[in-house]
Amino acid sequence: MYEGRLYEGPPRNDTEASLGRLAATVERLRREVREAHAAAEGRALIEMAKGILVERLGCGPAQAAKQLAVLADQAGVSRLELAADLINQAARDRLTEAARDFVVRAREEQEDTGGGRTAGGKDAPSLSVRLRTAESGALAAGDTQAVAESLLQHALTPLGATAVAIWAAGTDSSLTLAGWAGFAAEEAARWHYVPPGVATLARRALTERRTVWFESPAAAGLPTLGRRQAPDGCRVTVPAGNGGRILGVLEICWPGPLEPQPPQVQRQIEALAELCAHTLDSRSPVSPDPGHPQHARHPGLSELVDFADGLLDPALVLVPHLDAEGRLVDFRIHHVSSHFVDPVGRPRSAVAGALLLEAYPLVMGESGLFEKIEHVHATGEPFRAERVVLRALVGQVPLTVEAGVSISRHGESVLLIWRVQDEAARLARVLQHAQRLGRIGGFEENLATGEIVWNSQLFALHGLPPTAAPIPLEQLPAHTHPDDEDAIGRFLRTLLHHRRPASAAFRLRRADGIVRHIRVVAEPALDAEGRLVAVRGACQDVSAQHWTEVALGATRDQLAQTEQEAAERNRMALQLQRAIMPPTRGPIDAEGLHIAVRYRPAEEDHLVGGDWYDAVVLPSRQVLLSVGDVAGHGIEAATGMVVLRNALRGLATTGAGPAQILSWLNTVAHHLTENVTATAVCGLYDPDTRTLRWARAGHPPPVLVRDQRAATLPMVGGLLLGALPDAKYEEEQLELQAGDMLLMYTDGLIERRDRSLQESLENLEQLLAAAQEPADATLEQRLDRLLTYSNADTDDDTCIVGVRMR
Repeated sequence: MYEGRLYEGPPRNDTEASLGRLAATVERLRREVREAHAAAEGRALIEMAKGILVERLGCGPAQAAKQLAVLADQAGVSRLELAADLINQAARDRLTEAARDFVVRAREEQEDTGGGRTAGGKDAPSLSVRLRTAESGALAAGDTQAVAESLLQHALTPLGATAVAIWAAGTDSSLTLAGWAGFAAEEAARWHYVPPGVATLARRALTERRTVWFESPAAAGLPTLGRRQAPDGCRVTVPAGNGGRILGVLEICWPGPLEPQPPQVQRQIEALAELCAHTLDSRSPVSPDPGHPQHARHPGLSELVDFADGLLDPALVLVPHLDAEGRLVDFRIHHVSSHFVDPVGRPRSAVAGALLLEAYPLVMGESGLFEKIEHVHATGEPFRAERVVLRALVGQVPLTVEAGVSISRHGESVLLIWRVQDEAARLARVLQHAQRLGRIGGFEENLATGEIVWNSQLFALHGLPPTAAPIPLEQLPAHTHPDDEDAIGRFLRTLLHHRRPASAAFRLRRADGIVRHIRVVAEPALDAEGRLVAVRGACQDVSAQHWTEVALGATRDQLAQTEQEAAERNRMALQLQRAIMPPTRGPIDAEGLHIAVRYRPAEEDHLVGGDWYDAVVLPSRQVLLSVGDVAGHGIEAATGMVVLRNALRGLATTGAGPAQILSWLNTVAHHLTENVTATAVCGLYDPDTRTLRWARAGHPPPVLVRDQRAATLPMVGGLLLGALPDAKYEEEQLELQAGDMLLMYTDGLIERRDRSLQESLENLEQLLAAAQEPADATLEQRLDRLLTYSNADTDDDTCIVGVRMR
């Protein structure tokens, strides 16, 4: 039984008590931080309210601050909420209307539910505070980026929005991301600029000039900023305009789907768009001319007037005409160009300075031209049309004309250009140009009266002056090449006797001796009783097409002959190469050496190359080992290879060393052949001393494999064969040991287009290491593995000579 004390539940240990005190402290600090932020955010509103009291009460700043505190205590609200109410009463602007709508809506909901919080208790003041705080932040912000951050923090986050973007509209209807908040920086950088004509969510609001709600970017099927960040989130785009001109678009993003919003929320968003318009308008530079007030309101107007006077077409320079509330109601004709002709005959002075709808009510109203001008002025998107029907009233008689129209915005002004068109003259001009470009002449022959009508192009086709007499159809065979008279005869019989349309191709012999290839098409004209009364048709000069076809046929024949000759040359080169250099050759065992060779032809037959190899025992018991590569492909490379290979064999029998042999071979390549250049490596093995002397001429050096390790022999000096008349070559000597393997090869084994020679040599050492497996493989098997695992990509032929010391 507990006496004299309240029951406090089961006793707690010290740890739980400490955690409780810590949580309470954290919550108190968070509350203080929120209050400090709120005080900082509302300081600008409080200062504005103090200014209103100073003006209304005629007191000083200190007395106004004291009076504000007293009034807040009496009303039971905070100083910030009272400051927002005072500003609303003094301003009576769009933000005030948005707050008032919210209050009315809240009161209606309270009356319907019969209780709950009053609209004027907490919700209405908090809304006013949010809107006025956002407004003060926008006005105080140094740029549009700061405005976007202020809107998101003060006005949009309480509505559940997570991101906002402010787009600036360019004069060409492009969109530039002027400010953003809540999106990733990388995403904002990607969407910094949207060119004209690219369909996005923001462009919908710009072109339609209204607020557009989107269920989600994915559902709309349009790209936009942050689509990957919130693909299913609701979006709204609101045009931000001023004086009938849309300066940009406000785009707001929610993280998920959103129910249809009440009118007061939509009014609040539109009010925020007006704040954005104010900020975007302040970004536009204005350079007024003090001497011209009209130009001060519309910068760049004088340049536009000069441009309009320089046009050959009639043009009007229009400036927006606003009512007392700043809404666009009409356009004033600021300037009439020097080439302007009024449709109803008024002088230019009577049109200049008038309102557009008053001067041309039918032209602007029935044709929808005024709506087009209004759209161009609002969005900056130009409008052009080849045919627009314009109606005017001359006295009591309606006048209808067709004109080509061009409308474009320049700053805040609009340039309207129109060109009245004569349809018949325009079509005749188009037809005349088409006939001239197609070299087509038309004719009509009246068989009853004998009257013949030719157009100017047909006179030119016949080489006759326009004053000459046209040639009747019956006399056409006399002007035709003899070989084509039968074709013209069939054409005339079909046309005149069988009375059916006909066509023919023939060669026309002109009076100046020139022969032209002509295609004629004609049809009969019959009367009601089926009698032939006239013939009409056209002639086209197809000489250029005919000679093009002749040249094309000759080119095809020449190409086929060239291809046949090239194939024959390649076949002969391939046969010559395979006769001397078979792809595989049996192993050679001589003087303690086991020698194997491999040759891989080029992948394409037309790339027959000049690679060669040779392994032969000389009369002195020395063994000649060599590989080489003649530059080029085809029969020339194959014959050059035969010359150098045989010359090398003959020179080796002289007993000279490898360096001297290559020097003599260079003389052969330079003087005794036609522009043959080649690389080669030459080696002489002496079985008595087990040494190999070798030299190279611009060729990759041999590779020695000893104790399962591959190493490239030194890069001794030596210029390629045939480059200079006199060349010196260095010589190296190597003592071979039992089990050594020596490899000579051409560059087709290792060469790659994307690597240097040194990198290719390093790749060879890796290739040799792979070719060592398995360890008991024969020399021939290892050479085959080298060819199999080579990653060369030049499609060149390849020679390999492998030597193993027993």
